Amino acid sequence: METKATKICFFNNKSGVGKTTNIFNIGWKLSEMGKKVLLVDADSQCNLTLLSIGIDKFEEYYQKDVTSDIKTALEPAFKSQTQLIKPVECTEIKDNLYLMPGHIDLSTYEVQLGISFQINSFTSMQNIPGSFNYLFETTAKKYDVDYILIDLNPSISAINQAILLSSDFFIVPTSPDFFSLMAIKSLSNILPKWEKWAISAREHFSTAVYPFPTGIPKFLGYTVNDFNIRKSEPATNVKSMIEKIDQIINDTLAPKLKQSNMILDTNINSSYRIAEIPNFNTLMQRSQEYSVPVFKLNNEQLNSVGTVLENQQSSVESFNKTYSELSEKIKDIIKNEESNRSIEA
Repeated sequence: METKATKICFFNNKSGVGKTTNIFNIGWKLSEMGKKVLLVDADSQCNLTLLSIGIDKFEEYYQKDVTSDIKTALEPAFKSQTQLIKPVECTEIKDNLYLMPGHIDLSTYEVQLGISFQINSFTSMQNIPGSFNYLFETTAKKYDVDYILIDLNPSISAINQAILLSSDFFIVPTSPDFFSLMAIKSLSNILPKWEKWAISAREHFSTAVYPFPTGIPKFLGYTVNDFNIRKSEPATNVKSMIEKIDQIINDTLAPKLKQSNMILDTNINSSYRIAEIPNFNTLMQRSQEYSVPVFKLNNEQLNSVGTVLENQQSSVESFNKTYSELSEKIKDIIKNEESNRSIEA
């Protein structure tokens, strides 16, 4: 199945690094730029779904007999049903922005998916590894989207492996702390192993009803999130940790990915760090309450006065600039990469 949509995963096996908030804010910003965007909640915690539709609608949605979600849509593959996977009836968040809701029981597919990864697995299970990609692409085609942004859970899991290897690009959100350094070291070992498996999987599952995609996912870059700023700059200890993250990305992760051909053919940036995004402080609560990105919060939603309001307004404008620049950078990197591939072809 061919689709014009570019699939971008946001993945780190460490939690609390800003995956969900980044996807939500970037997706909203890209839609404002005239691009059609599909947000996919592939994390059983369903935080992206909650942030996108709000707590009231969230509870109402899951109290119903839900059928329009990622888990239910995959049943034809995981239950060996005769009908094909159908596009999800997505929730429209706003013009050009759609959500494929998550499901708390998605993780129950882990064992079955892991077994299907065995190259000598049962014939009836050979349609499972490529089912996620088929679902995303058939849904993207229905809504004619340009970008698919996928939120993964913070673990080394079969679901994450299948989805990341089905994507075109992946972004690694980080936070400036020691545990992010450990997580990046882990990814340096895990991601090449996943790609090594995919080399055989692409051929073995090529004749399945849902073939495993043939493209190799490329590392688009990483973000540093959730840190305090002083006088409009990261604090000294934060700067030091960001430098350490830069070093481990450049000296360890990038070389390992390059060996597996998971690196960009061309890098238009001097660094793989594509954004620094400080914490949202009180804006995060407001963003969640009104289900809008931080840069869209208005004065009524901020509900403050005086100096507090002025500081919040300044932060809103700053985040608007940050996410505008980040979204443009993502578009430019992808455009440059695709242009380079066309020349080589």
